[in-house]
Amino acid sequence: MFKKSLLFGCAVLCFPLLAQAWWNADWSSRRQVAVDASATGADVQETLSEVPVLVRLHAGNFGYFAELADNGRDFRALKDEQSPLAYQIEQVDALSEIGLVWVKLPQVRGGVSTDDFWLYYGNANAPDGSDSNSLYDVAQGLVYHFNASETLPQDATAYASHAADSKAAIQAAGWIGAAAQFSGVGPITVNPAPQLALDPSKGWTFATWLKIDQANPAATLLSAQAPGLDLRLTLQGNALTAVAGSASTPAAPLTLGKWQHVALVLRPETLAAYTGAKAAENPNSYAPPQIVELYLDGVPVGSVKTQLAAGQPSIRLGDNYQGWLDEVQIAATARSADWLKFAYRSQSPDFAVLSFGQDESNGSSDAGHFMVIVQNVTVDGWVVIGLTLIMLIVAVIVMVSKTLVINRIGKDNRAFLEQYRQLDPNTLGALDQAETAEEHELADSDWLTALVGKHDHFQSSVLYHLYHTAIQELNKLQGGADQVVTREAWDYLRVKLDSQIVHEGQRLNKHMVLLTIAIAGGPFLGLLGTVVGVMITFAAIAASGDVNINSIAPGIAAALLATVAGLAVAIPALFAYNYLLTQIKDISAGMRVFSDEFLALLSMRAARQAAAHQTNAR
Repeated sequence: MFKKSLLFGCAVLCFPLLAQAWWNADWSSRRQVAVDASATGADVQETLSEVPVLVRLHAGNFGYFAELADNGRDFRALKDEQSPLAYQIEQVDALSEIGLVWVKLPQVRGGVSTDDFWLYYGNANAPDGSDSNSLYDVAQGLVYHFNASETLPQDATAYASHAADSKAAIQAAGWIGAAAQFSGVGPITVNPAPQLALDPSKGWTFATWLKIDQANPAATLLSAQAPGLDLRLTLQGNALTAVAGSASTPAAPLTLGKWQHVALVLRPETLAAYTGAKAAENPNSYAPPQIVELYLDGVPVGSVKTQLAAGQPSIRLGDNYQGWLDEVQIAATARSADWLKFAYRSQSPDFAVLSFGQDESNGSSDAGHFMVIVQNVTVDGWVVIGLTLIMLIVAVIVMVSKTLVINRIGKDNRAFLEQYRQLDPNTLGALDQAETAEEHELADSDWLTALVGKHDHFQSSVLYHLYHTAIQELNKLQGGADQVVTREAWDYLRVKLDSQIVHEGQRLNKHMVLLTIAIAGGPFLGLLGTVVGVMITFAAIAASGDVNINSIAPGIAAALLATVAGLAVAIPALFAYNYLLTQIKDISAGMRVFSDEFLALLSMRAARQAAAHQTNAR
């Protein structure tokens, strides 16, 4: 008993690991898709079998469009690592980042939110695995997706119930991919076929998405006609009615300008529903009637009893109709109310029937939150992040070069002052040296002077530059720096020193504006990227119709990465700018102090020389 318990415990512990096993190493990525049939999702109680479900992919819930093979041929759907699922690629557009994939689920348990399956992708050498012929059960006789490249609507089932004629125009912007637009000039006709036959004992179902932008005077959305069989779906104004022979359901109003799911079901009524002695005594003496039910957005809105004969009807879609049809389906069986509700809710943007897990890479069950964010960044986001990266590189160059120059200036200033303060006031020009050819070439670049220039006589010192300017001007004005300075020469020299201080200040502040641009522009550029990214995410969600937190969150997180990039530029630039600005102010104050001290020294020297001259004259 203990051994059995131990083995059972080990199996339970190993089950999650087995569930996470990788199906095929040739596929680099996968994503888990959960199916919610509980009240928070599809809200069905019946367990459905062999039901196709639409998976809408967009930038908000799928960030791997660039990694997909052509037309998404590398997609694979699996229930687990050993159970491939039939699927069909209706549309994969890597440029607009929209994908429509139909997956056949073997079972959807009613009231359960934990059913799931896996999507695999990321194999450039994979053959196309899309197969619509295996997607539907044997009762499904016709499915029109309406591909924009089709002249006549083509059936997606294995029966090939293609349209015989069509006056509808196929438009790319439909509800689920492309859709058929009717202008009232004629219908889509389908020839009678065994797979479309109506057997009252089995039932019959017609379902479609429709949209009308204006009231229709008198239109017939569906006409199924055969001897003894008259089944129609009519539209008068915006009132929809199911007609079976001489009986009809109450009219159900449609909302103008809105896509709505419509279904007509012919359902056989069971003997248990009858009362009366005749039915109880001889139930085979008469055929039971059928019930025609009309559904609007997955909800029954009317029903009526009828008596129709079996037959293979000719099908007409959209007589005198002005509006749109998408995802037209006919099944030679009566689909249940939960089946129709699941179809409506799983294809509608108003319900979160499907939710998406994180993308996983081969060899790792968790790609990491940051990788999920990076993988969902859109093209415009990468453009903004690239621009902020350029700004960061420029800002780093300015920060490093300015720090290097300021440190070199401080070092040479200290060395110069140490020797300057030891000068005899009567020999002020002793530290001045002529400018070499190399110094002349590097004169406009403080960074190159600090990095590769010589520093044998304080070449990076701004105080030495003031000193050099003053000595050179004294030599020009009076023939030497040791001569008595006249009042006029002193005033001129003060102006020259002030001018040199301004010039040095401009050199110190050169390129600092790039840091201010990074500080002010980085966050705004990042915010622009975030706003555009959020706009694209919501536009993709609106186009695909998938609205749930798992579809929105990756796109929003990826959009916010642009703001993070902008702040990553601005924050270090702000700190560096304030530090460098403080250092530059200190250097500028030092230049002003040195200029005043130098001029005061000249005045003191002139006063002493004048006093000595008067003493000698006596």
